[in-house]
Amino acid sequence: MSSDAPGTALPGPKSAAFFDLDKTVIAKSSVLAFGRPFYQGGLINRRAVLKSSYAQFVFHVSGADEDQMARMRDYLTAMCTGWDVATVREIVAETLHELIDPLIYDEAAGLIEEHHAAGRDVVIVSSSGEEVVTAIGELLGADQVLATRMVEVDGRYTGEIDFYAYGPNKAQAMHNLAEREGYDLAASYAYSDSSTDLPMLEAVGHPSAVNPDKALRRAALDNGWPILSFARPVSLRSRLALHRPSTPVVAAGAAVGMGAVVGLAWAAQRRRARAGPSGRPVSQRWGQPAVRPTKKPPGRTARRPA
Repeated sequence: MSSDAPGTALPGPKSAAFFDLDKTVIAKSSVLAFGRPFYQGGLINRRAVLKSSYAQFVFHVSGADEDQMARMRDYLTAMCTGWDVATVREIVAETLHELIDPLIYDEAAGLIEEHHAAGRDVVIVSSSGEEVVTAIGELLGADQVLATRMVEVDGRYTGEIDFYAYGPNKAQAMHNLAEREGYDLAASYAYSDSSTDLPMLEAVGHPSAVNPDKALRRAALDNGWPILSFARPVSLRSRLALHRPSTPVVAAGAAVGMGAVVGLAWAAQRRRARAGPSGRPVSQRWGQPAVRPTKKPPGRTARRPA
């Protein structure tokens, strides 16, 4: 399978662009980023905050292999057992822009825009919890989200996992979504940083490795896949300000243009009023003769108006 830069989608079946989330679209682990607000919301203790911070550091420096991901999954499911689901969603909604917005890679945001411009749906595929990934997907303007789902009973997490969006499960979820939505996976794109997402990348016709770990880099080189480097986390708000014309300038330009049109129309109306229906000059007060200009004394040159 080969990959190229996203271009205009060709006529035919729909296609999509599938993005892993952590270290592909955002620079950190999406779940661990909420450690402090979860503590402030009374969901975890200080020790859990410190442990989350350490896990975030390890994840950022070395990534996570299959064993590390399994340990992280067990740790997170045990930690969230008994949590009130509504409280989790409320905390995520209140802190999303503060915590996640500054972590979004500028390069990833640009790719998402390009795929949307080409008519493709954008799908976020992440092993993080659905409550977190859905909120981040909305922030990014994604069309679909595939994420881990926890079992809920009476509005609380039981600690059991209904669906774990990891490894081959990601690829299977992509196939299921493609069947429902009519996506042509052979014409679709996928992006990830981890070798654990090889099934996800192999499921599409245009895979790319983003900030890859060693194993994924080797696989990308062996298969001739593009290797992308995302290194510029940027707030979406500041990014939008940089990539679109300033509203005051546009408004001022429109005001100037409108002012010119109004001014020309007013001047034309004035000329027609002076000329009158017969073409002869009339005064501004209808029905009265125009005031004739007085003759200038001979030998004097009329002064031009300044």
